[in-house]
Parts: sequence; C-alpha cells; structure tokens
Amino acid sequence: MQPPPQAFADESFHENTDGGFYVLAAAVLPADRHDELREAMLQIRGRRRGSKLHWYPMDHQEKLDVAKRIADFDELHVVTVGTPVRPRRQERGRALCLQRLVTELHDAGVGVLVAEARQADLNARDIATVTATRHRLPAGSRCRIEHRFGADEPLLWISDVVAGAVRARINGTAEFFDPLAGCVHEVQVDTPT
Repeated sequence: MQPPPQAFADESFHENTDGGFYVLAAAVLPADRHDELREAMLQIRGRRRGSKLHWYPMDHQEKLDVAKRIADFDELHVVTVGTPVRPRRQERGRALCLQRLVTELHDAGVGVLVAEARQADLNARDIATVTATRHRLPAGSRCRIEHRFGADEPLLWISDVVAGAVRARINGTAEFFDPLAGCVHEVQVDTPT
C-alpha cells in the first residue's frame, strides 16, 4: 500500500497599511517521488550562492525557468492567500492561512505537513494551530506538522517558488505563475484585523 502524500510548505507575505496579503503554499508530493524531486531541486539550484534555492535572489529569467521546471513535476500545489495583512499582523495572517491549508490538505489525503523551520516560538505557534485545526476535522483524522530547515530539505524550495510566483501575480506580474496555474489549487482566506 502506497503511503499518503506529504506536503511541504513555505510562505511569502506583503504587509501593508492598506491591506497586504499572506501566501502559504504547500507542494503535495507522493512519498515515492521525494528522492527524485529532491535531486531535481538540487540540480536546479546548481552552483547558486547560498545553501538553498530561494525565490528572491533569482533574476527574472531564472524565476521563469524554475517555475516552468516545477510545473513539469506535474504535482498539486495547495495555496492559501490571506487578505488583508496589516503591519505587525503577519502571524495572525499565517495562522488563519495555516488553518485553511490543513483542512485543504486533509481533503487531499495528506497526513504530514512539513513547514520551513523558523524560531522555536513561531514553530510552536504553528503546532498549536495545526492541533486546534485537527480537532475540527472529522473524528479519527490524522494531521501533524513538522519543521525542517530550508537548507536541509530541498522539497521546501518547491513551495518557496510557488509562493513567490503567487506573490508576483498578486503584485501584477503573472508570467511566473502562468506555467504553474494548471497545478495550483488556490483558496482565498479572509484575515480581518
């Protein structure tokens, strides 16, 4: 029997007094493809500076090329976009997006969500959010979150790229998102102040 898929999540956000947004993207990846996709992401990173592939340092053409490569993986990406996100309200936006993401991932058969590690107290907030959300799922539902550092888990780089492409689209540059559009399930989340 095939183990359930796992999801690998990363975020991008834009705080703004007029109502920014929070993007939480999760790549839903079958367990039997993890090694193959890790190797692919390491090849895509190549000799770039830094220990991980990251959206923001890439130039325009690199972003377009990486988005196309990830689209070629032909795997589902679940994305929650929370609005508005006002200054100093980023963690509230994240929690609301994470709640909805966990529900969507449960519906996709995912039992483990791997998120990029942050500070210990912020990781603890994620765990509390997932635990509380799990209690709202059907009885017997299994869902847990793990945290890994981006430098140690190339599968997190996939969701970093998807989150970056969604953020770029929201900010008016859709060309990075266009190749990914067919494999992204996007959900809007109201994150009132």
